[in-house]
Amino acid sequence: MRRAVCPGSFDPITNGHLDIIARASKLYDVVHVAVMINQSKKGLFSIEERIELIREVTAEFGNVEVESFHGLLVDFCKQRDIPAIVKGLRAVSDFDYELQMAQMNNGLSGVETLFVPTNPTYSFLSSSLVKEVATWGGDVSHLLPPAVHRAVTERLGRR
Repeated sequence: MRRAVCPGSFDPITNGHLDIIARASKLYDVVHVAVMINQSKKGLFSIEERIELIREVTAEFGNVEVESFHGLLVDFCKQRDIPAIVKGLRAVSDFDYELQMAQMNNGLSGVETLFVPTNPTYSFLSSSLVKEVATWGGDVSHLLPPAVHRAVTERLGRR
């Protein structure tokens, strides 16, 4: 069985993330979405909320499993016998950092990293940018899956 992982914080998952996961789901039998736990950061959504949102918006693919992880991504991969990491690249600046990570991960465990160029429609998109624009009342509906947009609007409306 061909398995890969798409890691990230996904706070929140954007259409850019979803595009990479969808494309990976066509190439692999099982795609694990690993939601990174960073105890030092306070997110807009809890880890559990992110997992639920991701499960909701990836359900149509039929081969995506979503769970959290804490620690080294290569350990997540080893524990689940996952030989490949799939990462989206938005710009050359992403490549510099991601190449170092890919080489480190491969050196630590032999796990390969595949880089997928981001759809140009989403080349500027990040969760941080979406949160900032939404916080100030900007329209981000075209950048998020509808369920995620509803959740962001509801969450920020309470603040």
